[in-house]
Amino acid sequence: MADLRQRPLRIGIDVGGTNTDAVALDESGTVLAWTKQATTRDVTSGLQAAVGAVLDQLGDDRARVGRVMLGTTHATNAILERRGLGRVGVIRIGAPATTAVPPLYSWPKDLRDAALVDAVVVGGGHLIDGYPIAPLDGGAIRAFVRKHREAADAFAVTGVFSPAFRDQELEVAQIVAEEAGADVPVSLSHEIGSLGLVERENATALNAALYGVARDVTDALDHVVRAHGLDVVTYFAQNDGTLMAPDYAARYPVLTIGSGPANSLRGAAYLSRVQDAVVIDVGGTSSDLGVLLKGFPRESALAVDIGGVRTNFRMPDILGIAVGGGTRVRGTADEVRIGPDSVGYALPQHGLAFGGDTPTLTDGGLVAGRTTIDIADAARVGDDDRALLAAGLAAADEAIAEAVDMVTMGRSEQPLVAVGGGAFLVPDDVPGVAAVLRPEFGQVANAVGAAIALASGRWEAIVPAGAGRTEALDEAKSVACRRAIQAGADPEHVEVVELTEVPLSYLPEPAIRVQVKAAGPLGAL
Repeated sequence: MADLRQRPLRIGIDVGGTNTDAVALDESGTVLAWTKQATTRDVTSGLQAAVGAVLDQLGDDRARVGRVMLGTTHATNAILERRGLGRVGVIRIGAPATTAVPPLYSWPKDLRDAALVDAVVVGGGHLIDGYPIAPLDGGAIRAFVRKHREAADAFAVTGVFSPAFRDQELEVAQIVAEEAGADVPVSLSHEIGSLGLVERENATALNAALYGVARDVTDALDHVVRAHGLDVVTYFAQNDGTLMAPDYAARYPVLTIGSGPANSLRGAAYLSRVQDAVVIDVGGTSSDLGVLLKGFPRESALAVDIGGVRTNFRMPDILGIAVGGGTRVRGTADEVRIGPDSVGYALPQHGLAFGGDTPTLTDGGLVAGRTTIDIADAARVGDDDRALLAAGLAAADEAIAEAVDMVTMGRSEQPLVAVGGGAFLVPDDVPGVAAVLRPEFGQVANAVGAAIALASGRWEAIVPAGAGRTEALDEAKSVACRRAIQAGADPEHVEVVELTEVPLSYLPEPAIRVQVKAAGPLGAL
């Protein structure tokens, strides 16, 4: 592979439910080309079309493309649709303390049936101060792995307080390798989630079930870049707005969940040149709202529900509402209803302004003159439908205002950055915000967010509050930096960008829960 300094152009891609967006940026971050292509059922075709359209616009400059970054909903869709999931053997290290709550007990039955081979709770685990609950029961683990090694595609291992004391999980991983083979994937909870046994176990099992999906996605991206004759380094976007290398994404596919909204927020920050703001990304089916803090998405402080499963890994704090370009408008002008369903990517076939027979919010925005972009002909909308559409647009305005108030908790005088293909639906005057910003290329902000992202790594640990605190903090920072480098960051420019310390109560010795995030620009691999 040639020196990437000679090929500084980047292509960012975001695969959404309605459109697959792609954008090409030069070394200074200037947008050189962009496109929106319909997302196809097999996804790969739409991905190939989007990359091809951008390359056609670049012309001879296509030879200067050195990196391709992809944000995708593959993992999310696999969980929601219960398809393509691997079969997982779940091992919990925590008997006798945790036997009252079986592994994955709260999962929807159809998801559990699709992903779970069997689960076992074995002796082991730690108390919060590191004292062992029981010795690790290696014999029970070996028996479980031998029993299910033919049926299980992967194993998920979760120990009580393993984010602070990970030795037992590492020992179980070694046992799995000995009994089932070194090629069988093992998902370890201390690498996936935070403190909180059930949510961390859920996230770890989902991660293990997604290994096959991750392989399919990495293979698809590899196929697309090869089909277009590109010699590039590829990356995947993760849910905190940063990137990871394909081998890292293959090990932690669950981290791609939430990458779409995170990319939109990061792209909005970049295009608008504001670091603190509210962002609304209006798509064809729905709108996602989030808050930018110093250019990065504000993260959720609560457990996140994915397909009916509660998890506790880091996710952007996103509020979704059923307001999109294809949202259906029903009822009468006096009793209007918008959504929650949408015509989605079929808007050109069904929207009134396109010659169809379904009133949508896009029709309402066109009739109201909210966009000068020639996407359809508002004159096709009959007089009988205009009052209904006006009422529907007013209802959408109210829903957006309420959503802004919810994400800001009523305390925002920051700007509202409107991005996405349906950003024209956002009114110019929204209560509670200083101004509505509509940055150039905002319609592909999600792809821009993927293209400009950094690589990052995280680590969480429990450290003593007194003697040894400094050394333990330095070790946590070092681990976070190493994980950022594994994700693709330049080792020379990785730095700690977030450090949170929370004192813990009711312990024999004072202790602190530490969360560290390190990030840096992509390295020249």
